Amino acid sequence: MSNSRQYPVEPFEGCPCSGGSLSPLLQPAVMTVLADGRLHGYAIVERLADTPTLAGSRPDPTGVYRVLRAMEGRGFVASSWDTSERGPAKKVYRLTSPGRKCLARWIASLTAYHRAVGEVLANARKASARLKRTRRRRGG
Repeated sequence: MSNSRQYPVEPFEGCPCSGGSLSPLLQPAVMTVLADGRLHGYAIVERLADTPTLAGSRPDPTGVYRVLRAMEGRGFVASSWDTSERGPAKKVYRLTSPGRKCLARWIASLTAYHRAVGEVLANARKASARLKRTRRRRGG
């Protein structure tokens, strides 16, 4: 009797290792997009889809609006209604002074995180190489 476990065909589907879920990075990504100026929600969603953070995937608009509301509640963004174009009024968002300070803090935090991820990656590569060498020596 084998002690091996049976795994689904796609064990990595939905796994964080696939990089598909970068929701913790949504707030700094939104702030980065808004750093260029005022935008309405749909334009923010479209610009986010063009960022490397989302790798060409269109973000969930509901999640983006949720982040915008939370950021507005903290005073990081302000919104107003734009009625200058034809069609329905659009809510536009802009970064506030506290929002710009928050973005600067994100930059510092992400820089430190980037360094830490680099160290984890280097250690993981070394560990993987050791495993390969061990398997080759054992013949399997």
